[in-house]
Amino acid sequence: MAQTATLQRATAVGGAPGAGTGAPTRKVTIRVLRFNPEADREPALRDYAVQVEPTDRVLDALNQIKWYQDGTLTYRRSCAHGVCGSDAMRINGVNRLACKVLMKDLGEVVTVEPLMGFRVIKDMVVDMEPFFAQYRSVLPFMINDARPPSRERLQSVEDRERFDDTTKCILCAACTTSCPSFWANEEFVGPAAIVNAHRFIFDSRDQGAAERLDRLNSREGVWRCRTIFNCTEACPREIRITQAIGEVKKAILYKQTT
Repeated sequence: MAQTATLQRATAVGGAPGAGTGAPTRKVTIRVLRFNPEADREPALRDYAVQVEPTDRVLDALNQIKWYQDGTLTYRRSCAHGVCGSDAMRINGVNRLACKVLMKDLGEVVTVEPLMGFRVIKDMVVDMEPFFAQYRSVLPFMINDARPPSRERLQSVEDRERFDDTTKCILCAACTTSCPSFWANEEFVGPAAIVNAHRFIFDSRDQGAAERLDRLNSREGVWRCRTIFNCTEACPREIRITQAIGEVKKAILYKQTT
């Protein structure tokens, strides 16, 4: 009974082959770079044929494969609505969120690979700990040792707009793993960490800007960025990442955060 219920739920979210809204379907090949370090010597591409509707996403196609063809396929997913950032991967060579890319916008063959620059745990799942270590290194939290006010710390609309764009980061790592500077040097703090530092450096309520700027003022900090713009193009939230990095560089040079 439990297995039947699980299949019914899977069908309800568009996973079952041939099930859905009645819209025209087409057959596509999902070419997945498979790798299990415990069993494989080298990564290898494997093809899966699936039927998709125009409004299906790459995540729906991967779910079809996992639920109905090969349960060993491994990838991260959670909200499936472009908010959690779990399902970042390379789709046809470009860093994207699988839950935001529609199959109708892709060809008859769709190649899916893990993010570059991280150790592969299995298939699309990579070791994100180095990424989060760099994130933690920039102190991505409010620092204010002043006596708390009786109510909230007020902020003007203009002050909020100063860093509003960089509050959108969902830590998917699409930007960092699209960066050639990161590919060449894993010690580079990376665009995502700088974006999250920016979010607090320019927050008028925060008092930790000087320490963050000091941490980023290094060879492996903001100065490793070569302004290639890959990060901005890869960001699923359309954050102006290269601009944010430039603003942090200026803050270091001119000691201005307002």
